[in-house]
Amino acid sequence: MTSRARVLLAPCSAVAALLGCLGGAAPPAAAPDVVSAHAGGPGHYSNPIVPGFYPDPSICRVGGDYYLVTSSFEYFPGIPIFHSRDLVSWRQLGHVLTRPSQLALDGVESSQGIFAPTIREHAGTFYVVSTNVSAGGSFLVTARDPAGPWSEPIWIREAEFTMDPSLSFGRDGRVLYLRHSGGERGGAYQAELDPATGRLLGAPRLLWGGTGGVWPEGPHLYEVDGRYFLMLAEGGTSTNHRVTIARSASPFGPFEPNPDNPILTHADRPEEPIQATGHADLVQTEAGDWWMVLLGIRRWDGQHHHLGRETFLAPVRWTDAGWPALDGSISLAMTAERLPAPHPWPAPATRDDFSAATLGFDWNFVRNPRPGSWSLSERPGHLRLSGSQVSLDDVGSPAFVGRRQRHFRVRWRTALDFKPTSSAQRAGLALRANERNHYDLALSGAAGARQVELWTRVAGSTTRVAARAVGDGPVELAIEAFPDRYEMSIGVGEALERLGSAPTAALSTEAAGGFTGVYVGMFASTSAGAATPPADFDWLDDEPVGATPEP
Repeated sequence: MTSRARVLLAPCSAVAALLGCLGGAAPPAAAPDVVSAHAGGPGHYSNPIVPGFYPDPSICRVGGDYYLVTSSFEYFPGIPIFHSRDLVSWRQLGHVLTRPSQLALDGVESSQGIFAPTIREHAGTFYVVSTNVSAGGSFLVTARDPAGPWSEPIWIREAEFTMDPSLSFGRDGRVLYLRHSGGERGGAYQAELDPATGRLLGAPRLLWGGTGGVWPEGPHLYEVDGRYFLMLAEGGTSTNHRVTIARSASPFGPFEPNPDNPILTHADRPEEPIQATGHADLVQTEAGDWWMVLLGIRRWDGQHHHLGRETFLAPVRWTDAGWPALDGSISLAMTAERLPAPHPWPAPATRDDFSAATLGFDWNFVRNPRPGSWSLSERPGHLRLSGSQVSLDDVGSPAFVGRRQRHFRVRWRTALDFKPTSSAQRAGLALRANERNHYDLALSGAAGARQVELWTRVAGSTTRVAARAVGDGPVELAIEAFPDRYEMSIGVGEALERLGSAPTAALSTEAAGGFTGVYVGMFASTSAGAATPPADFDWLDDEPVGATPEP
């Protein structure tokens, strides 16, 4: 079925200069974060297309360009936005929410904050609608260019809790607003919206409650050949996750469920390496072919996943009865002849030497960063962190700059210049799931008595696993990730001396809870009253090991 949808099809707009993490100016030295998912040439690709903690994907097309956004929860800047020309190779353009005025995260619990954005384009304007479940509710922001800058939030005020909003632009000029409400046994609600003010032009009404699965959420509405298709995620974002769909002759219903629902689930395929498939969005190529982006997880042992919910891609066909369908399961290695022509981006550097004017787009803070906690200019060519008593154990804003773990096998290494004056002062590398679950490879002590320590914090209990004395001067710290464990080492010249290890399972969603994945990053903190001396990180290497697809 090579039909044309009303949503998402408009003339192409140019991509402007890339935005930095925290400001509205375009930093010329900031390189885009690149994901390349081609494998085996044209017609073949690897899943996930955006690996690591990038859940709840939403996609739109403008001409030959595709744009994708995902959830970001308690991390700042919020809502990463990606660009592709072939659906499988993606580069990050920046973030939608780059200013504290757009994204208030102070005191937000882990796995709260920003949920499930939707991106759409209409008449030359890009719209992202999302929910800050901790502060303000649902909102929309707009931009003429997807790289930004994006507007201040226009809040959509509703009395009850809502989430997973979406927009649909009708032929008659009306803008329909859809979202989930009602909790586990709720459904997709709809109202007309004035996007200029965020005012609802009538009370939201229930469109469809799904097929009986819990948490019927993530609604998206599409017009295809004069019929309207309403797609939901059901079953909760775990092993029972599934995609269901219904259709109607009117955008206002009533909606007839597909007799072959769910159109996608791996709940009945526990042997598949990809599980929890759901929360999908559809897009049509210029050639008229249809594709689905969705979230899923990869469990390295069949039980635990610690990379978070990732973004996957699947081809969609249309049945003779006029329903979208998928052939088979979502695999790590996919064959699909209807892909757009390959358009890979330049390979990213494995080392960030912190010589740019701003942080690269893949770096994040935990909540809104504390003023003065970090700098790229105080010691040029270094990332300087100034720690406080707010640590990684706290629901606050620690001096932490991190990025997502994207691969099961990867090596991280950094050079740290830090002159602590007591054992209460620490700086180093951390692996973070949340406040109650993280691993710290930390330098502490005083001149002549410094040491590198490995600390594990699991379920709120902190243990010093190992320690080794080191001399004065810069110290290299290294972590190597395996599917089942992390190996921590100290650099001595070009060699590494192993300090200890810790299991990945304790940082998995199954053990730590929440909706996010592991972050690796640099931190500084103190348990005493005074601030730490500056911790200067010269560079960070982030080097995947081996080829994809991974287990």
